[in-house]
Amino acid sequence: MDEIEPQTSIASRLGLGLAALGRPAYITAGRDVDLGAAADRTVDAMRERAHAVLDAAWWLGIRYIDAARSYGRAEEFLGSWLDAHPGYRDELTIGSKWGYEYLGDWRVDAPVQERKEHTLAMFERQWGETTLALGTQPDVYLIHSLTPDSPALDDGALLDRLRELAAEGVRVGFSTSGASQAAVLERALALTDSPFSAVQSTWNLLEPSAGEALTAANDARWLVVVKEVLANGRLTSKSAQNDAPDAAALAADDGQRLDGLAIGAAVSHPWADIVLTGAVTRKQLKQNLAAKVPSIDEERLASLAQPAEEYWAARSSRPWG
Repeated sequence: MDEIEPQTSIASRLGLGLAALGRPAYITAGRDVDLGAAADRTVDAMRERAHAVLDAAWWLGIRYIDAARSYGRAEEFLGSWLDAHPGYRDELTIGSKWGYEYLGDWRVDAPVQERKEHTLAMFERQWGETTLALGTQPDVYLIHSLTPDSPALDDGALLDRLRELAAEGVRVGFSTSGASQAAVLERALALTDSPFSAVQSTWNLLEPSAGEALTAANDARWLVVVKEVLANGRLTSKSAQNDAPDAAALAADDGQRLDGLAIGAAVSHPWADIVLTGAVTRKQLKQNLAAKVPSIDEERLASLAQPAEEYWAARSSRPWG
């Protein structure tokens, strides 16, 4: 087993996301290589793996952990890990999300893996489930995947309840997905007496369209968390030949791994408070922490961007595996 040595450079800007560790199926590339066959991804095996990666994250200096109700048993796995390490909680910032329900029944081939519902009733139920699974209140609680078709920003009763939660000291916000991320964020920023002070958005070298809106959120003193910085595995060496050959070439010119270029590019933005890694092995986590701010100029990095609609269409077509 590789030795884990504490790191202090990039670790303070990285968070560990549990989307790929909390359930047997997800849309990231290479899960058979990383996790083995679907039949081997039992609850016990995935719990053990999640605990091992959380251990590594702790010793490497990562102090932000991200989960969600829809990430299978991610909150439960995190809660049992916290229970085994009672001294860690005070040094961690824990974020979770509500608004999606996990329906996969621990099956990779489940026809439906999750269901979205942004209602007050869903919030009340999932807030209780989150605190029970974690054994603690999250520091950050987000509406999961706020999109233009969500009723949440027009639901006065829900917004009032979120204001109450914020008044209790929980940082309330939302995550975004889809080609309209920026528009959703701009609308939320304009709310009167907004309960929100945190956002988690997709930003990566292929899909940087939310950058200006995230800058505005940072200017408003919101917590800004970047997700899917590796584009669900497209910006890694295992997928680059087919998915992002131009990005792989730039990484080679920059003298680092493609995941390092992608993470370093996100970290280089002052508006990005936390950049999430979705590592599922200790080795991946250590590789991610070796990321460096690119020496490649901004124009060459920007040339990798795809039209947002094209990027999200490709993401929507990715199979669960």
